[in-house]
Order: sequence, then C-alpha cells, then structure tokens
Amino acid sequence: MCGLSGEIRFDGTLADTTAVARMVEALVPRGPDGQGSWSSGPVAFGHRRLSVIDLSPHGSQPMVDSELGLTAVFNGCIYDYQELRAELEGHGYRFFSTSDTEVILKGYHHWGTDVVDHLHGMFVFVIHERDTGRVVLARDRLGIKPLYLSETPGRLRFASSLPALLRAGDVDTSIDPVALHHYLTWHAVVPAPRTILNGVRKLPPATVRVLEADGTSREHRYWNASYERHPEHASWSDRDWEDAIEEALRVAVRRRLVSDIPVGVLLSGGLDSSLIVGLLAQEGQTGLATYSIGFEAAGGREGDEFQYSDVIAERFGTDHHRIRVASDELVAALDHAIGAMAEPMVSHDVVAFDLLSERVSQSIRVVQSGQGADEVFAGYHWYPPLAGRGRDEAVDRYAAAFFDRDAADMARLVADRYTVDGDPSLEFVRQHMGMAGAQTAVDAGLRLDSEVMLVDDPVKRVDNMSMAWGLEARVPFLDHDLVELAAMCPPELKLADGGKGVLKAIGRRIIPPEVIDRPKGYFPVPAITHLEGKVLDLVRDALTGEAARERGLFRPEYVRDLLADPNGELTPLRGNKLWQLGLLELWLQTHGV
Repeated sequence: MCGLSGEIRFDGTLADTTAVARMVEALVPRGPDGQGSWSSGPVAFGHRRLSVIDLSPHGSQPMVDSELGLTAVFNGCIYDYQELRAELEGHGYRFFSTSDTEVILKGYHHWGTDVVDHLHGMFVFVIHERDTGRVVLARDRLGIKPLYLSETPGRLRFASSLPALLRAGDVDTSIDPVALHHYLTWHAVVPAPRTILNGVRKLPPATVRVLEADGTSREHRYWNASYERHPEHASWSDRDWEDAIEEALRVAVRRRLVSDIPVGVLLSGGLDSSLIVGLLAQEGQTGLATYSIGFEAAGGREGDEFQYSDVIAERFGTDHHRIRVASDELVAALDHAIGAMAEPMVSHDVVAFDLLSERVSQSIRVVQSGQGADEVFAGYHWYPPLAGRGRDEAVDRYAAAFFDRDAADMARLVADRYTVDGDPSLEFVRQHMGMAGAQTAVDAGLRLDSEVMLVDDPVKRVDNMSMAWGLEARVPFLDHDLVELAAMCPPELKLADGGKGVLKAIGRRIIPPEVIDRPKGYFPVPAITHLEGKVLDLVRDALTGEAARERGLFRPEYVRDLLADPNGELTPLRGNKLWQLGLLELWLQTHGV
C-alpha cells in the first residue's frame, strides 16, 4: 500500500521531475515508510511506501528490473503473489526481492497486459518498458485503489490522489458541470472517468490503458461480473448457494491475511464486519485486534453501536478497542478529513473513518473491513422495490430511493452557468441498467452499485481516510471470485430476510443472532447529519464567503433558504442537503480551487 505519481511526455522534452517531486510530497501520508524516484528521458515516476510485504530495501519503489528492461510503481496488495512467484520461477524467472511488486513486473514480462487476469488483490500499477517507451496503467477490478490523470497536449500526469495532481500545477480547475450534476444528484457519486474538475480524470475500474511513446493510447476493460443465472447452478438448492458463498468468503478472508505484519479488523458491530471476525476466529486467529468508534448523541440520534461490537468481541475473545470521540474533537477532525478527500465525499461517516483510522494506525498498520457487502448481497432498501419491475420503472424507483434531488430541485439550486441539458445522472443510470449481462432489474441495480456507486462512495471513502494515516484497509467482500459468485446467485436469495438473506443465513452458523436480527445500522456521526454549533458555522462561512460568491455554483436564494433551516431538508438517504453544498465548497477551498 502506497502512493504513486509520475509524468509521461510525448512532445520530445524531458519529464518534469520537480513536478513529480511535488506530487510525491503530497502523498507522504499514504506512504510514511519510504520515498523513491526514477526518471528516464520523457518518463518520471515517484513513490511513497507503506511497508507491508517485504519490509527490506529490496521491496522499495520505483522498482527497476534492468534485466527485463522494466520499471514499475505499484499501490495495493496482491494476495496470491506467492503462488504467482512460484509459477513464474517455474518459467525461469529469478527474483531479487520477496515483494508482490516484483511479481507484477515479472508477470507483466511473461503475460503482457494479461497479467491483470492472474492477480487477486487490490492494485494500481504503472509499468514503463525501456526498449519501446511504452507505459501501461492498470486498475483493479472493483476500483479499490485509485488512479487520477491529468492530460494536456504532449503530457500525461498520474497520481494516487487528485490533490497530488493539483500540487504539481498546471491543472484546469474549472468545474465540470456534468460531474457537478452527478455530485448533487447521486449522493456525491461521480462515475469514472469524470471528477468534479475538468482537468482531472480517473482511470475506470477493471481497466488497462496502454500509452505508446508517440502519445497514442488505447484502453480496454478486462473484467465484468455476469449478473445472470448459469446452467451449472440450475440444480443448486438454497443450501448449496449458502455453502458455496461461505467457502468463497472464507477464502477471501484468508487471502487478506497475507502480510509481514499483523492484521486487525474494523468492527462496526454489523453483520459484515462481525462475520469477518468470526471467520478469522475459525481460521485460528487468536488475540485478534478489533476496533470500534462512537460519537456523542446529537439531534436525538445515537452516536455509537458499541453494544453490538462488544457482543462480537466477547464471543471471539478479541483484543477490542473502543474509540469514543467527543463532539469538540469533530470540527478539528473535519479539516483533516476534507484535506484527505481525493474528491468531495458527502457521506457523514467519512469523518468517522478518518478518526478511526487515526487511532487504529497508532497500534496496527493493516486491517480488514466489511465494505461492499451491501452492494454485493443486496443490503440496501432500494433493491426490493426493483423486483419484478421493467427496466424503465426500475430506474425511476432507484432514483426515487437514492437520488438526492430531482430535475426540478436541481433547477432551483444550480446557477445558470453550471446548468446542463437534460438529466445526465438519470440518463447514466438508465443506460447502465439497460446494458446486457443483467437478467433482472435487481441484478441491474446490484451491478450498477457494485461497478459505480460502491467505487466512488464507500470504497473511495475507506481508501482515502485509511491511507491518510498510513493504514492499509482490505475488503474481503470485494474479492472478485466472491463477487462473481454472488452476481450469479438468484436475487431472491439475496433479498430474503430483509436483505442480504444468503449472508445472514451464513452468519447464523458463525456469529451470535442478536448481531444479525437487528435494525440495519450505519456509521453514525450525528454532529454532521444534524448541523449545529461549530460545524454549522463552518458550513455557513464556506457557503457565504468571498470564494463561494466568486465561484457562484449555487443560487443565493436557495442557499439562504437552507441556512435559515439548516436541518429542514434531508435527502432520501437521510443526508443533510446543506451539508452536501457546504462540503463541496469546503473541499474546493481546502484544495485551493
């Protein structure tokens, strides 16, 4: 787990190593254990390292293999690297390190861009070929690791975070009106390749991009899960599905124990993280470090779920850490959380993950986390209404349950200079759900959320906040073998028992029932869902200050109405509409946009 950056020139000039160095400096929190740089004519790479596998200098990056003529920077973890290494040794390759980075290098030399098909893990890597000048960029199947791009005539820059690209300079920081529409409509989700800024794009998940020395490029998507029923499963009973998914989850959790340092668990007290703890205990893990966070109540909402995490910690004898955060700590933490966001993220639990990651990183450097289970196993309330619907009706029901605003509300909110024709957010959902490869409307909704929403909300949130403190977060529910199996599973098994039915059935074999048979919980941060005091002052100042007035994103009368009743308008997901606007302005101002 690390932070990477670089520049590739196609105009005959040398890469700007000073600009790359500025990007590396911005990535220090993602890689507190070491720094490296490399350049060769028109190409320069920079890297910050978080040492998890091969702690020796042999695992440092950028990694140069002079024999093969390849140089790489890599962020992530390849869980099957030892098996791949043994396979490559059988093909005659010799290794100078014990790192997964070198396995990617050798694997690329042997399989070319098809190396991605062999990798189990979360990853972004960039490889330069000395003899051809070719550069290859790749991102993992579920988009767990990020890669941001800034392209201008004759040049491409890349980095693990958008703010790092801003630090390099020469970025078009004007607002992308379509991305703004997505942000304000789709609960801050901005699908790849867009970002809120016109001058920055992101490599989509499951994508390989090949850049030739003359600047020509091509890219392809190398993986898709099939959300259709397959003949080989036609005779499977409910129990067969449960057994197969349980085994796939066991493998996923076991894979994510690969490390040269201890691995803990972020334990929210919900089904997903509790299952991870239970499975690890059955794998023989003892003295497992687990971590939960809670806040003071506000606006009549509780701020912790310790009663559930305590049940799991006691049942499995974990080394459990309750982390309680006072309200007066929240404002200071907000500044750091917003600074750590690669893109503006409105979900109130961003600050929870930031504070949790800060405390956890003081005692451990690698954790497993339960993100992804709701999107993969149908845990959200908007999936049941899709059952039995035609695609057009399903799109409308999805938007009614998820979207923060409709077209009329957008017209009242967004200033004329940023308005767009039609409803690009609704049209994106309509096109995605209408694609082939999803048998039912529920399948189409699960595919949309797994390929888009999950990537640019929960997964991005966890990556940004954990890596801001040099903490590696692994997500077993996004093991691609598990995701493929779950995608083929009949949707009625996932919708059963109030959602995540098949997962709850597995849970009843492993964890206490009171953790399963409970109302669905969220990571509660009441001081953000209910704006008051210092947090409200922060939002008000951001939206009424000179920078916001000059930018002119929102109609002043709309902002005035929200400020007059700061908790009066909530989104269908119970988010605070004023917070959404304020967060965007705070993010832009924090990053100098």
